[in-house]
Amino acid sequence: MANSLFRTKKIESILAEGSDDSHGGGGLKRVLTMRDLTFFGIAAILGAGSFSSLGGAVFHGGPGVVILFIITAIACAFTAFCYSEFASRIPVAGSAYTYAYASFGELFAWIIGWALIMEYSIGNIYVAYSWSDYFTSFLDKTGDILKINLHIPEYLSTSYMEAKHAIADGSTNAAVLSAWNNSPVVGGLRIIFDLPALIINLLITYLVYRGIKESRNFSNVMVVLKLIVVALIIIVGGYLVFSNGLTVNWTPANDEGVKSFMPNGFSGVMAAVSGVFFAYIGFDAVSVLAEESKNPQRDLPKGMILSLVICTIVYILLTLVLTGAVNYRSFDGVGDPLAFIFEKQNLNVGWMQFFVSIAAVVAMTSVLLVFQMGQPRIWMSMSRDGLLPPVFQKIHPKFKTPSFSTIVTGLVVGVPILFTDKTFVLDFTSIATLFAFVLVCGGVLLIPRREKEQGKFHIPFINGQFIFPLIVAGAIVMAQLLSKNYFADIFSFDFSGNEDYVKGKISFMDAATPNISLIIFWLSAIILSIVTFIKKYSLIPLMGLITCMYLLTGMTKSNWTWFLAWLVIGVIFYFLYGYKKSKLAIIEAAMQESGTRF
Repeated sequence: MANSLFRTKKIESILAEGSDDSHGGGGLKRVLTMRDLTFFGIAAILGAGSFSSLGGAVFHGGPGVVILFIITAIACAFTAFCYSEFASRIPVAGSAYTYAYASFGELFAWIIGWALIMEYSIGNIYVAYSWSDYFTSFLDKTGDILKINLHIPEYLSTSYMEAKHAIADGSTNAAVLSAWNNSPVVGGLRIIFDLPALIINLLITYLVYRGIKESRNFSNVMVVLKLIVVALIIIVGGYLVFSNGLTVNWTPANDEGVKSFMPNGFSGVMAAVSGVFFAYIGFDAVSVLAEESKNPQRDLPKGMILSLVICTIVYILLTLVLTGAVNYRSFDGVGDPLAFIFEKQNLNVGWMQFFVSIAAVVAMTSVLLVFQMGQPRIWMSMSRDGLLPPVFQKIHPKFKTPSFSTIVTGLVVGVPILFTDKTFVLDFTSIATLFAFVLVCGGVLLIPRREKEQGKFHIPFINGQFIFPLIVAGAIVMAQLLSKNYFADIFSFDFSGNEDYVKGKISFMDAATPNISLIIFWLSAIILSIVTFIKKYSLIPLMGLITCMYLLTGMTKSNWTWFLAWLVIGVIFYFLYGYKKSKLAIIEAAMQESGTRF
């Protein structure tokens, strides 16, 4: 059984099923150029992260969160090389799921496909909520600027769980309290739901259902508009920061009164990892579009890397503008940080607030579009392999899109909007994406090297035999030098504040609260160094693997609990259906019956 769980799929078989022929009758329509792929990447990356979660990241890390953006960008850059290597070899839909099938085997392929639901579908729930917040804010602002009074009642623009939790926690948020107190009651149940989030999900699902060409044109227009407004934010905001002498905000005082670029220390910067990484979770969505690209071996890698570089520069500039315009502490609970800095009490530029609202609605819409396109194509690939029922690979005869999978994606996003909230879905998303990145980087290490082919992307081979162990050793030394108690703190052996331990009520082992994530990370780094010295692994995928693993250490226990619970549910589904129905299982059974070795 163990061998069956890790049966891999030949790259030749994947290419044959994906129909690399642009005129293949049953394949998807190949219409995307490098420019389109770059724009899709920008559409996915420059969205909810910059317009929503960036505020929380700045509050935790202060101006020093720029460093985390750079670290995350480096991790994503290494990962982008690995995605590009796979995309060049396997230019079909499926993204990390397909790549895992070719390298790690069927069980890991199913796990990563299941985890990607958290990135694309569940992540889109958060984006839909954020889109609704900015859209209702935009409607409210039109009354001041265009003299058009449009207002959606709070109970029709707030999720039920958000309102319920706010009441239970004693929130002072006026809008949420209004949603709960003014909502109609039917049969003892308060009617509270986010109507704009539901409507935008319906419209995006319809657009994706209609076709890739229509989605491409719509996305490209939105990206151009979004970049123009973001550039305006950087120019106007940056000018005011320097002209008003606000650069002192880049070195704010911490609780001890010491001025620092990282007022909460590096631990405070790392506390922002979920918010920062959420800003990047869309760049791998480009690889899902491989089967609809005109020249995926050449254009996909360029599109992924170019969009990543552009968006990283934008994020760094936006963060510097935000932390310069307003003291980082002011971003506590701010859901619209880019509009917030232009409010009366801050930079006081009313017309910029209006433009930022427009940009946010455009940005969120483009992110919804790209993610809603990604999930159906992953399900389609899983169905091709027999891990999901055949109906998931159904291609619409006219629109040439995975029609059934697109409708199901719309339902998976739309239905939970009625009973979840932003906090819950945000905890789900970043950890699943990082997990996928780890498997993709690890997968590149496992697939055999190939000869260079002209016109195709090849990840540069740098022998990590000596370099990688030296990097790990240097990191260990540097961590200890920068913080003499670093490795001791990982095990949390300071029990002075634990009254039960001081009074002898609990043992030393019960009182110890080691940082399991960091312990596993450093042990993995050491083991990987030893294996690399023996196997002579390539340095770039190694760096992608280790940096993504480090970012995972910033996830909370709650993140891990939900993620592991989700994976357990997925594994149960796999054994109930996919394990016996997969094409490899059928081939294996046929070979065993005929006496042929699988």
